[in-house]
Amino acid sequence: MQAKLKVLLTETEIRQAVVRLATQIREDYKDKDLLLVGILKGSFIFLADLVRELGIPLELDFIKLASYYSGMETSGKVKMELGLKTKVKGRHVLIVEDIVDTGITISFVVSYVKRKGPASLKLCALADKPSRHRVPIHIDYLGFTVPNRFIVGYGTDWDEKFRYLKDICYIE
Repeated sequence: MQAKLKVLLTETEIRQAVVRLATQIREDYKDKDLLLVGILKGSFIFLADLVRELGIPLELDFIKLASYYSGMETSGKVKMELGLKTKVKGRHVLIVEDIVDTGITISFVVSYVKRKGPASLKLCALADKPSRHRVPIHIDYLGFTVPNRFIVGYGTDWDEKFRYLKDICYIE
């Protein structure tokens, strides 16, 4: 199937959002023991740019989950493929996600991390689709609110395709 892509957010707009988010996060976490938790695979490009822009001491860990399996609709079931290896108890944890869609996956992650006893837990997402939420989600640091479109690019994929795009596009 040939996908027709339309640009939703340009590379420049994304870069400006990363700078804005990093400025807020840097201020909130100065002098704190910060652990960033990236959700693989989608957040890896956003997370890398955010870490470089933050420019403060921090640690990184990753969680890998599956809920799409293939196609454009979530299965509604979340499977943990890789859990945290870093000690969380008493740490200030910031979960970094590419996009919050239904909220099911990120709700699963928040519950998982909370059980590990962090001093604080917040969420940073590049994009949010509030019209698709099935569970309530609070995003502390948000880049963009996006329409109910299937988006790809800047790390976000469709069946492992389109992660390489510098812009965020939607599939028509």
